[in-house]
Amino acid sequence: MKVALAQLNYHIANFESNSEKIVAAIQRAKDEGAELVVFSELSVCGYYPHDLLERKEFIQQAIDAIHVIAKSCVGIAAVVGGPSINEGSRGKKLFNSAYFLNNGKVQAIRHKSSLPTYDIFDEYRHFEPNRDFELVEFNGKKLALTICEDLWDEQPTQNEFGRDKLYQRNPMKELSELNPDLVINLSASPFSYNQESWRKDILVKNALQYQLPIVYVNQTGAQTELVFDGGSCFVKADGSMPVEMAYFKEDFYVLDTDKPGELKQPKNDYIAKIHQALVLGIRDYFNKMHFQDVVLGLSGGIDSAVVCALAAEALGGKNVHGILMPSRYSSDHSVADAIQLADNFGVKYDIVGIQNMVDDFENELRPIFENLPPGVAEENVQARTRGILVMAVSNKFGNILLNTTNKSECAVGYGTLYGDMNGGLSVLGDVYKTDVYKLARYINRDQELIPENSIVKPPSAELRPDQKDTDSLPDYDILDAILFKYIENNQSPDEIIEQGFDRETVLKTVRMVNQNEYKRFQSPPILRVSSKAFGFGRKMPLVARYS
Repeated sequence: MKVALAQLNYHIANFESNSEKIVAAIQRAKDEGAELVVFSELSVCGYYPHDLLERKEFIQQAIDAIHVIAKSCVGIAAVVGGPSINEGSRGKKLFNSAYFLNNGKVQAIRHKSSLPTYDIFDEYRHFEPNRDFELVEFNGKKLALTICEDLWDEQPTQNEFGRDKLYQRNPMKELSELNPDLVINLSASPFSYNQESWRKDILVKNALQYQLPIVYVNQTGAQTELVFDGGSCFVKADGSMPVEMAYFKEDFYVLDTDKPGELKQPKNDYIAKIHQALVLGIRDYFNKMHFQDVVLGLSGGIDSAVVCALAAEALGGKNVHGILMPSRYSSDHSVADAIQLADNFGVKYDIVGIQNMVDDFENELRPIFENLPPGVAEENVQARTRGILVMAVSNKFGNILLNTTNKSECAVGYGTLYGDMNGGLSVLGDVYKTDVYKLARYINRDQELIPENSIVKPPSAELRPDQKDTDSLPDYDILDAILFKYIENNQSPDEIIEQGFDRETVLKTVRMVNQNEYKRFQSPPILRVSSKAFGFGRKMPLVARYS
């Protein structure tokens, strides 16, 4: 069978744009001789629409769009993803469904069985799991239509607490017993650099276990914090993967399931993929929100330099505005490095000294702070003064402020609320400091764009004389290793200490993470590139008593 894999970038609730893309891909597939074209999970409405699924008009628009798309399916069939109404008397009002379109109509609807309720996913909030397994017959072939986690045997379908028993059935096992010729999987699988190979392993494992070929179609593009990397593929029954499509961009491929040919992607290391994910995340956030221009603070340090570089690549240097805000503690080379960075990327910049403003704040606060030694409060006045300035520019010119805080700082609260934690989007909030340095080296792989001094100088907030990050934090190599084990691997302090880390350092680090949940609660959305980012995927109580 000739099957077209349509890997597209959708926009949540933009039914007109999504439908146009789908119809265009159907026509292209038809022109190239495909019998069937496959799209990704919830392709008609975009993934994930969250509580828009509770709005009747949203569901009706999605269903209407699918029936309009079906009219294009004459001489070719398509499988598209969208919500469908549960007509039964039990359970949730909706299914997450795969629509089989042919002869100008919806010919069959198959529903998702395994609804994820972990990390960023909460599909059981809106959808009822499928309990009835049927194939779709088309052109003499029996097709098993599955959706994303239906292939993830390890994730049983979750049921509502207190209702019946936990519903656990293996969709692949159930479907394989019906003897399909081909498994088709519509997916919305977001990128995470530390679980990248897991997805392929699952596909290969299932193909081998059930001796069935699998067509896997993922989406690409970013939806606020989620970045979808694509990588749609075809896996033969022997576990080989002759077809693997592009990552982080739209792609289209027509394969013959009997003679699929070969399409392989070059291997990139995880830093290159994080770089691609962040650029795509910035670009789609701005495009889908109909914004164009960026403002950010440029300090001459590594974090703001990397964010500036990523923004310039995503949106063009002419759309990036850097604000340099030196104080008495800013070194001359910090200003010079920031200017050099802006010049290298064609970024416009302004220099606004903050010292007079900070002095005014301190003078007005002196009667309240009388006889108290200077400390963090005075340092934070500087950070908040900078926050006021960049937000003023943002308001005045309609620019979106990009936050430059990295994951290490975000984790331990090494940032100032309403100061350097301001922003409409956090670019590096899921990138540890040690990887920020690697990103800088990757950006400089062909030429020095980020000044070398920004990379090699000891990191400092420059809020007091001779300040270094290591005055308050462990070395980043040690800190990041502990944080990864505590956050991504969910290991306890004792488990981390048993691996050879200093006890006091581990306990201090964990204490800082736990005590600063209230700051992260007020952070801007963070582009997700790992398996456990702050935000939707890590919901912790603010007032818990942590051990």
